[in-house]
Amino acid sequence: MMSLLFRPDMDAGEVFVNFNQNITSLAVGTKSGYSLYSLGSVDNTLDKIYTCPTEEIFLIERLFESSLVAIVSQKAPRKLKVCHFKKQSEICNYSYSNSILAVKLNRARLIVCLEESLYIHNIQDMKVVHTIRDTPCNSTGLCALSSSSDHCYLAYPGSLTSGEVQIFDAINLHAKTMIPAHDSPLAALAFSPSGTEIATASERGTVIRVFSSLDGTKLFELRRGLKRCVSIASLSFSTCAEYLVSSSNTETIHIFRLDRSSADSNDTKQASDDWMGYSFFRFLSKTVSNYLPTQVTDVFSQGRAFASVTLPEAGIRRMCAITKIQKQLRLLIASQDGYLYVYSIPSVEGAECQLIKKHDLRLDDCYAIDVRVSPSIGVSAAATAAAGGATAANSSPSSSTGGASSNKEDVAGKSSPSSTAKTDGASSNTSN
Repeated sequence: MMSLLFRPDMDAGEVFVNFNQNITSLAVGTKSGYSLYSLGSVDNTLDKIYTCPTEEIFLIERLFESSLVAIVSQKAPRKLKVCHFKKQSEICNYSYSNSILAVKLNRARLIVCLEESLYIHNIQDMKVVHTIRDTPCNSTGLCALSSSSDHCYLAYPGSLTSGEVQIFDAINLHAKTMIPAHDSPLAALAFSPSGTEIATASERGTVIRVFSSLDGTKLFELRRGLKRCVSIASLSFSTCAEYLVSSSNTETIHIFRLDRSSADSNDTKQASDDWMGYSFFRFLSKTVSNYLPTQVTDVFSQGRAFASVTLPEAGIRRMCAITKIQKQLRLLIASQDGYLYVYSIPSVEGAECQLIKKHDLRLDDCYAIDVRVSPSIGVSAAATAAAGGATAANSSPSSSTGGASSNKEDVAGKSSPSSTAKTDGASSNTSN
């Protein structure tokens, strides 16, 4: 998700874009409201699920395929609204002491990230169950929440000066582990669909690492580039967890394949690969490891991009995702300048991704060739089933913060004594 630091210039026609947790829909925020699109037939058309003409949107998160959306507007950057878009009703709202920089959702928890604190809400009744205070200054709102209910982990930076990742158990409300991921401060975080792995990138942007979120073991080290440092805009695991995609402030999108097979099977497989591909670097690293400094051999041992895409223009913030569309693996690139690109992913390393479709997200329905509006969807229990733990929130408005305008004191008042216990941002040691 984007943070307020990277807010789009909506007066210039830019939009806010965000995929939901399982990459089945796309949320688009504009200066006049927001729209939700289904991605089920994105190879051909972009089906509009819902449009809400409202104030300018900064942040929007949809909970899987449910009707729950969390919204932050430009006019009220300290207020979070949780709405049921099919019923066109507001479930609750919370106000905070500072601007909301990020919002994350899964079927058990709703996370609100401020510059120096994180609020953990129970999605069943939207009450605050825990507050992590005094975190290192996090002006970009960098954090990640696993979409898995079995491994419901929250990740956030643990240091201003280095790339420490704090992993917090958002169900049992205690620190899980700390991962010293990079020497430089963190720039991007992403959990795998199962929540058992976390991908990280630093402000240098040259190396991407994947760790076990359970014990902090390093699993993969991937090199995005050698020539220049870049600003990583997004990291995302594929829905099958076999690929990792990254975007940056350059025009290139990198796709990495995560081969979890044993080293022996890797050697067998890679022997048949193109000699100038990944196997060449693997062979070279083994050959020269006894003669070159560690820093040099590390470069050769790091995984290279499986495939890449070069877009027309650099300097545009883009959100990327890899998922299956009608049983075919697809790379989806939603850009802040208002386009959604759909690419096929090659089966052979080094081959080019092929552009299948380009949708313009800024066009009105009457002019959008690639956009058609699906029939109106009636209110049903489907949203409740998809939301899982959100049942009580959907059916019980009385669990809201007063229905209209909770302030900071209201939020604190709803927290139990344990929910307001301080958690040190560097060590994640709870005082309770």
